[in-house]
Amino acid sequence: MAIKVQHPGLATTVQDLGRPGYFHLGIPLGGAMDRLALKAANLLVGNEEGAAGLEAVFVGPKLEFTEDAMVAVTGAEMPIRVDGEEKPGWTAFKVKAGQVLSFDFLKTGARIYIAVSGGIDVPLALGSRSTYAIGALGGFKGRPIAAGDELPVGAAGAAVEGKSIPEALRRGPGMPAELRVLPGLYWHRITEESGKNFFEDTWKVAPEADRMGYRFRGGRKLDFVPRTPPFGAGSDPSNIVDSCYPYGSIQVPGGTEPIILHRDAVSGGGYFMLGTVISADMDLIGQLQPHTPTRFVKVDMETALSARKERAALINQIRNLF
Repeated sequence: MAIKVQHPGLATTVQDLGRPGYFHLGIPLGGAMDRLALKAANLLVGNEEGAAGLEAVFVGPKLEFTEDAMVAVTGAEMPIRVDGEEKPGWTAFKVKAGQVLSFDFLKTGARIYIAVSGGIDVPLALGSRSTYAIGALGGFKGRPIAAGDELPVGAAGAAVEGKSIPEALRRGPGMPAELRVLPGLYWHRITEESGKNFFEDTWKVAPEADRMGYRFRGGRKLDFVPRTPPFGAGSDPSNIVDSCYPYGSIQVPGGTEPIILHRDAVSGGGYFMLGTVISADMDLIGQLQPHTPTRFVKVDMETALSARKERAALINQIRNLF
């Protein structure tokens, strides 16, 4: 079967869980910004949890189905309609041949995940179907979907209509959002007062927030410990000679606006890193809208590892429903 794209929405792309193993070559992990939401959607329709689905940002697509299919939509709250009839989120529902799946205006969150029984069956690129649009790699012809595209779908597995993920197992950012941060190798580059201010201030998501990185504004400017810049670092105190960028690392160019590097970020460069958002909280970033108030919370390694275990336990609870 195929899905005909009547309207692409805004920056709707094919995504799975990404292509690990190529970051040292400058090719990012990629994949769904909210991995838990994609996994849940796939499990609801009988797919492997890493199957390819659609990630839509702020505005949902309008899709016509050529054959009957089981569908689930997770992530942000964006009213779901099939031929105008509203359908529940985080729940498996049928779409019949000839029917059109569409969406109303976004209510909360930022990204929805659309899973279809059988998965979006575009060709693998370096072991993944995820779209890396900047590199024209993967997905549907290396780009976001467009009106007139026909998306291939694989063979469907078994799924139960009406199966749902309980609200207690769904995860989204609070208000204000809180992102836990492990201070990084370059923490010593800022003054003690600046470090304290960073965690005390409430920041807001800037409009420049995408799959490469989320920028934040509104907090106090960082002050740097005086030093003689090393050869090749340049005169800006936020510069370093060069370093690898961990996934989730926080740059603060010029000490003014923190940027969290996300799924499609570059693998290295010349800005210091204040710290790293812990892996358990990275999904939350993908659901932040521009201007969302956000607090950064300082944690230690023990807390980060404990949070990772809690997230793994949550995912296992979802798996055990099926």
